[in-house]
Parts: sequence; structure tokens; C-alpha cells
Amino acid sequence: MYNCLIMGSGRSGTSMVAGTLARAGYFMGAQLYEPRASNPKGFYEDVEVNAINEEILASVTPWVPPSFRPGPVYSSLRRTLFRGKPGAGERWLSQVRPGVPMRSTPEIDARIQRLIQNKVYCLKDPRFCYTLPLWRPWLEQTRFICVFREPTITAASMMSELRAVPKLASLKLGYADCLQIWQLMYSHVLDIHRHLGEWLFLHYDQVLHGTALDTLGTFLDVAPDWTFPDPLLQRTQPRCEAPESIDRVYKQLCAQAKYNQELR
Repeated sequence: MYNCLIMGSGRSGTSMVAGTLARAGYFMGAQLYEPRASNPKGFYEDVEVNAINEEILASVTPWVPPSFRPGPVYSSLRRTLFRGKPGAGERWLSQVRPGVPMRSTPEIDARIQRLIQNKVYCLKDPRFCYTLPLWRPWLEQTRFICVFREPTITAASMMSELRAVPKLASLKLGYADCLQIWQLMYSHVLDIHRHLGEWLFLHYDQVLHGTALDTLGTFLDVAPDWTFPDPLLQRTQPRCEAPESIDRVYKQLCAQAKYNQELR
């Protein structure tokens, strides 16, 4: 049984994959987020994992100039000028270009080490697409799972989440921004992360229909829960064709997962 990290852009099926592993004996975190309408079966994300990754990303995705201080003017500017950049708790919607340097601190390193003392662990967070290099020095016997879905469906689902969650509703992000987030996250995985360690790429449909669960079980040496994926929760449909640059990334992911779109 291997430790594992699960990553992929938000609204791509990472929760479904984590859910198939929830009964396998993994430590998934001390304080998991509660389910809500968008993920009625649970997110399988830990508050502390998210907080660590949020702190890492805060330095590369600042959403207000550091000279601003709380007050009426600050609040007004936050609503009107800077809500294109996610704030605290929202950085799963960050846009971080490959090559942007991210730095840890002794305090962050210590928090990571405390978490992974809980073996065997399965930790899941979309932000790992960006922050993985800062976790690597402390990981042992860890394998990596990248989950993805058609970019147009993912972006449309992100937009639904932006409308449904009050905290996100004021973010000035459009459909094109969501596609860009998708592209940037998977570009980090494909161009940087996947060249180190053992990786498994999974398309949403492969998990939903069970065709990849044997592969997942073999990869981690566990028995996934075949009853967890629920086709009734597949609610978002494609919005339109993706731009060529994004479709190119999607085809690379499909090749890694050995997923043939023509055979769906």
C-alpha cells in the first residue's frame, strides 16, 4: 500500500477518485471539509493541507498590493478592482505560470512533516498541481495521481461553483479564465512534475465507469471502492470546443491515461 497525492484542477473528478480510496485505510486528514451540493459525497480535502498550499501560493498570487490595510476603502477596492485574483481559501482558482518560483519556510516544512507522519496517507488538493515541488523533499514511498476531465466541462463546472458559493460569487473570473486555470494546472503537471516519481493519469470517465479502478488498485496496492462513483452526479455538459492550445494539453493527458475519446 503506497502513500499517494491526488491532484488535478478543481471540478475534474479528484473527489471521486479520493472517495474510491476512502475505505482503504488511508489517513486523508484530521479535518476534512463537509460535503455540499456541488460535492454531495464529500471533497476528501483536509483543512491543514489546503492551508499549507494556500500559504505557499499567497506569495505568488497576491490579490492586493501589500501596502493596503483593512478599512472601508480597502473593502471597496477588494470588491471592484482585485477580485480577478483569488483570496484566502480560493487559490484553487489561481493562475500560476510554469517557472514562477515558489518558496517554503521552516514553519511550512514543519507542518508538512507533521502531516505525513500519519502513514499511510492519501492527500488530495488541486493546489498540488502548483505546490508539489515544495512537498517532495518530505515524501516517502509516495505515488502521484493526476485526474482530469474535458476542459470545457471542467470550466463550465467551475463557473457553476463560482455562481453557487457566496464567497466566490464576487470573483471577476469568466469562462475563458477557467479554461486558463485548467491549462496552467495541467501544464505544470505535464511539463514539470510527471518526470519525477511514479504517476497515474486518470480520465474522469475511466473512473466513473470503473474501467480504471483495477489499474488504480494495482498502482497503489489497495482495493478501491467500486460502488463510490455515481453516474447521476455527472451533471455538467460541454459548453463549446476548446481552443487549440488547450485541446493540445487535453490530448497529452488522454495519451498519458491511455484514454481513447473515440471509444466513449
